[in-house]
Amino acid sequence: MKIIVGMTGASGVVIAVELLKRLRQIDSVETHLIITDGAQLTIRDETDFDVFEIRRLADFVYDVNQMDASIASGSFLVDGMIVVPCTVKTLAGIASGYCENLLLRAADVCLKEGRKLLLVPREMPFSRIHLRNMKELADCGAIIMPPVMTFYNTPRTLDAQINHVVNKILRLFNLPDELTEWKRP
Repeated sequence: MKIIVGMTGASGVVIAVELLKRLRQIDSVETHLIITDGAQLTIRDETDFDVFEIRRLADFVYDVNQMDASIASGSFLVDGMIVVPCTVKTLAGIASGYCENLLLRAADVCLKEGRKLLLVPREMPFSRIHLRNMKELADCGAIIMPPVMTFYNTPRTLDAQINHVVNKILRLFNLPDELTEWKRP
């Protein structure tokens, strides 16, 4: 399985780092990573990770301006793309077909080829414009998955919340996850 992971400058880059760590543990998954300039700033501001350390978690890494990369073409077969975290600017770019960089182009290719596109927008509250863009993308086949907190599994830490989101992402790609099934007592 080949999955593109796009990291943008929205808050919550630690979710992408944890996702990359989990994907790295699955032998059958090949990851293709794009880190935007904004994501690099957010990594610096929100984590103790070094960008190069994160890049080593992926099998292939592309510069956001590398428009001749294989993942920019529909003839390069991937199983889908995850944009985590996803800025509302990126969401708007994808919704409008504005392919000014590799991340936007790769997402556009996934939509046009009917491949899975999962967007994890980090914004609160959503404006009508944000919601309109999400609806437009959902109508085109994208999955919109804001990293909403969980309570049914009684999480005790921020790491438990992050892992819940990562497990939801993995489940949407039919990959092994550690989700707790909710049962009524």
